[in-house]
Amino acid sequence: MQQVLPIILLFIFGLYALLILYYWRSWVSIPGFKVPTGSCGKSQKLKVKITVIIPARNEEENIAGCLNSVCNQSYPKELFEVLVVDDHSTDNTAALIKSFESEQVKLIALKYFIGEEINSYKKKAIEIAISQSTGELIVTTDADCIVPENWLQTIAAFYEQYQPEFIVMPVGIRLVANSVRPNSIRQNSPQGEFLRIFQALDFMTLQGISGASVHKKIHSMCNGANLAYTKKAFEEVGGFTGIDHIASGDDMLLMHKIYKRWPDKVLFLKSKAAIVYTAPVNSLRAFFNQRIRWASKADKYDDKRIFAVLLLVYFVNVILLVLPIIAFFYPDKLSITAYPLSIFNFWILLLLLKTGIELLFLYPVAQFFGMRKWLWLFPLMQPCHIIYTVIAGWLGKFGSYSWKERKVK
Repeated sequence: MQQVLPIILLFIFGLYALLILYYWRSWVSIPGFKVPTGSCGKSQKLKVKITVIIPARNEEENIAGCLNSVCNQSYPKELFEVLVVDDHSTDNTAALIKSFESEQVKLIALKYFIGEEINSYKKKAIEIAISQSTGELIVTTDADCIVPENWLQTIAAFYEQYQPEFIVMPVGIRLVANSVRPNSIRQNSPQGEFLRIFQALDFMTLQGISGASVHKKIHSMCNGANLAYTKKAFEEVGGFTGIDHIASGDDMLLMHKIYKRWPDKVLFLKSKAAIVYTAPVNSLRAFFNQRIRWASKADKYDDKRIFAVLLLVYFVNVILLVLPIIAFFYPDKLSITAYPLSIFNFWILLLLLKTGIELLFLYPVAQFFGMRKWLWLFPLMQPCHIIYTVIAGWLGKFGSYSWKERKVK
């Protein structure tokens, strides 16, 4: 057993290392996109009509900043509309949305379309907005996001050049502190600073994997804070029909439905001009709720390739969490080399292997997101990442979470 177990563990970690190396090669192979210019240096004339959809629930702290950034786009105002769906907000969200009505923003109150309690309010909000949209291309973002000035211009140019049915785009975490919600960790405190940077690095990792996986078409992965898809594709796959009973998944579950119909028409837009920045959560409780919600979709994916990847990642983190505990009770040495290692030293070896291969992958991703200066913190945050992955993965399957003040099982 002292020889077989380490070989099995090294095999698992070897698979993980090969996966991360594949992601790394995939990410660096994605061509960067820039809006084409004509002979006079001017951007090409675009004509696609875009509908921006923003579901919002109790977002009075964020919605004004979001709408300011969306309305002040370089894209011609006559070529885009903004539909904001208020999901039963109990604060000042609706009033703030109404103050933007002169800026081609339309408020849709979800309460007028739902007569009973449902399990996925966000999917319903997007579905209703699409039914009232006039755009050929649907673009979704979240109410706590800030978008860059050339966001829609870049999306439209990419769409007109490649004609995709579904576009996955990059999302980053804002490291500039935003307003502080009650009962949250203060953003200028050491705990708040740690939590924000931890989220930014963790989120950046997921974004790198998203880009790599979409580009090489190895599995479906995206984030609803920055997506675009054609209205035609949404309607032809039946929208959220068949997945509307699942609380979340308005992004990846829909993506896979479209991918099954048009596998060559699902693309990743790698452009700094298309990066949407979302607000970090302000408390450990909110962070775990968010990650548990994400993990809860793991066994709901039709795309079993991503389930296999998530299972491998989960096992790697479980091993790294359990090994030091075993080492404490069983300080025996493992005979895997000419010089036997203690279980603790074997754990250190695996931890260094995981951290090193992930840093190799993250270096070009961090360069794209402008976060290279924070990479030195990544090894220090590795233990926290391992612990939260194991806990969130378990509770995502067997626990429950709160989402927008609603309890979801």
